[in-house]
Amino acid sequence: MNISVQDDSPQAAYQRASKNVDQVRQVLGANGLDTKVATVGFFSVPTDVRVEPKQRVIGYRVTTDVTLKLKDFSKIGPITQQLAEANVSETQTLNYALENMDEAKNRAVEDAYRRARNSAETVARASGRTLGDLSYASVDTFENPRIVMPRDGARHGCRRAQCGRSFPTEDFTPRP
Repeated sequence: MNISVQDDSPQAAYQRASKNVDQVRQVLGANGLDTKVATVGFFSVPTDVRVEPKQRVIGYRVTTDVTLKLKDFSKIGPITQQLAEANVSETQTLNYALENMDEAKNRAVEDAYRRARNSAETVARASGRTLGDLSYASVDTFENPRIVMPRDGARHGCRRAQCGRSFPTEDFTPRP
């Protein structure tokens, strides 16, 4: 999800963003999850500038992205709904990936072989023949490409060492 808050001062925007992050913590806790299941990509404080008639700052926006890594799919619906109702994020995107892709592929191949063998045995029996050994097999897999959103906010964002603030995201797992 993407949390983005705009306000007249960087402190006010930061406080509102901190409140939204606290609400994320509350939703996770209410669903029996540790905040370590969430990762925070960056925390940036860019300014919004009006160019015409003369350049001036019109506001400050605090932005961060939060990623939840869940293994229990039954929690996805309630968490997504509760975060939407809390109105703490601009966007929520749901993606999933298998943790052990090779193991899943192997299981799929084994399952496909069993089904193909059962079908071949049925055809052989129906035609009064017996099924011999496997003489040829081909395994072809297709994986959807993973879309990675650029995190360009990190290059102009506020880092703990740069601004001296303590972030409201300390108990989340940092991204590498």
